[in-house]
Amino acid sequence: MTSENTHAVAVAQETDWDAQAAAFDDEPDHGLRDAEVRAAWADRLRAWLPEHPADVLDLGCGTGSLSLLAAEQGHRVTGVDRSPAMAERARTKLAGHPAEILCGDAAAPPVGDRRFDVVLVRHVLWALPDPAGALRHWRGLLRPGGRFVLVEGVWGTLTPVGVPAARLAALLEPLAEGVRVERLSDDSLLWGKDVDDERYAVVATV
Repeated sequence: MTSENTHAVAVAQETDWDAQAAAFDDEPDHGLRDAEVRAAWADRLRAWLPEHPADVLDLGCGTGSLSLLAAEQGHRVTGVDRSPAMAERARTKLAGHPAEILCGDAAAPPVGDRRFDVVLVRHVLWALPDPAGALRHWRGLLRPGGRFVLVEGVWGTLTPVGVPAARLAALLEPLAEGVRVERLSDDSLLWGKDVDDERYAVVATV
């Protein structure tokens, strides 16, 4: 890990995510309030997740926007976030859907011996001190034939932070098969604006 990323991880861990919760959904790709942005993410999830109803573990779920999309597509969702305020907003957002929101560490989610068909993670790995260790732990939470759906990127120009796609693919190689990287930077609808940094998804089966 570079010194810049080490600093970024420290900042992420020290951020008061409870204080951020009220305004978190103001970002277009967080709240998915714009119909076109929401539809763009729904289309991507539909392509990444199984066609049949599946058990999806959404780690670092924030206010639950992706969890809600997955639930609306017929999946059973368990969301985990370390911020009680984020988790409470996610519970409100998913009320009435087949979903459970837990408060806990995304790197070691409090799900006991439960197993899932999908581990879904967006913009979380970059903020963990040991991404490789987290991936190994998450691998143990997947059923045979399950899949990782990981949305990550590298942000910033002067002091970029994040996980490059090549590095994440390399970390997954010993854990999964069929590792596929899908570039997302060119789809401005996902972000509500044009972006020129590295944004991508990795889908990998186990």
